[in-house]
Amino acid sequence: MHCRDLLDDVSRTGRLLRRDELESLRTLGERGAEAGHGLRDLVSHCLGAARQSWQKLPGNATAGGIADLRRTGDAVLGAAEAALAALGEGHERALRLAVRQEESARREFIHDLLYGRSDLGLLAERAERFGLRLAGRYVVAVAVGDEPYADAHPLVHRVERELAGRFGEQDVLLAGKDGRMVCIAPDDDLAVLDSFADLALRPGPGYRPVLRVATGRGHSAASGVVRSYEEALGALDYAERLGLRSQRLRAEELLVFPVLMRDRAAMADLVRTVLGPLTTARGGAQPLLDTIAVQAEAAYVNAEAARRLGVSVRTLGYRLERIHALTGYDPADALHRFTLETAAMGARLLDWPERPL
Repeated sequence: MHCRDLLDDVSRTGRLLRRDELESLRTLGERGAEAGHGLRDLVSHCLGAARQSWQKLPGNATAGGIADLRRTGDAVLGAAEAALAALGEGHERALRLAVRQEESARREFIHDLLYGRSDLGLLAERAERFGLRLAGRYVVAVAVGDEPYADAHPLVHRVERELAGRFGEQDVLLAGKDGRMVCIAPDDDLAVLDSFADLALRPGPGYRPVLRVATGRGHSAASGVVRSYEEALGALDYAERLGLRSQRLRAEELLVFPVLMRDRAAMADLVRTVLGPLTTARGGAQPLLDTIAVQAEAAYVNAEAARRLGVSVRTLGYRLERIHALTGYDPADALHRFTLETAAMGARLLDWPERPL
């Protein structure tokens, strides 16, 4: 029974809508949403039915007739109100289900895309649904913070809205993945990634910014997206292990570290040989290891290095002398300095001296 038939029956009997009738209206709302009808169309249909039912009410000028008319009119309006609520509930239920299904498909696509675990041809077809054309070159940027980011996180929604407003939704995909915020954009439109980093690091009042954003290099096709994503993750990992201060990282700027770690055994041998004697120093190796790293960061300006270490210039000079005496490498010599810096970076990457080599 449709809305008009129900309201006609109510206008004749003055009864309330039954539970099964309300459920059928919810189902009607769901089907309307699935067929592409907006809630406004359903409301208009129901109100039109109420108007027609109202027009069928008999006119009677007597006091008793007016009272009957009022009771019947109240019944029709009450039934119309209940019908509208049921239609709206069904419509919203269908929309929520559609959103959940879309989010599930989106998460599954992103998982398959970033891990390369799907047929490439099929993956390219699915990508078009989400605005990506995988025949081109893409770059992946990854943001990390002190809290996990899922698709429903407010910051993800904030950044996604801003990017869509500035650049549209074509060829740009933003999502939460494994607690990180991931942005995929064309290699020839780096303004998208710059805006992504700006919004993530400075999202505005009411939002907690991310700690760091890393960008991979541009590569072609679906396999290139995976490679760029892995490069961005690698940059974040190196930044964490090396204690880098920069909030923005580019994979090409950190290519030296994969090279250094390609032969892990050789790097461990370098650390043991060059820095091993520092473990005999009073207070252990760590203060002297920090001195080597901070000296390099400060471009070997002693006053700046001392400030960053929180010690006096005299104490810094003493530490440099101890490094020379224990290792045989002089920080004032260019070749020795390079060796010490490389060994110090290797020590951080290998988590030495906390973890024995």
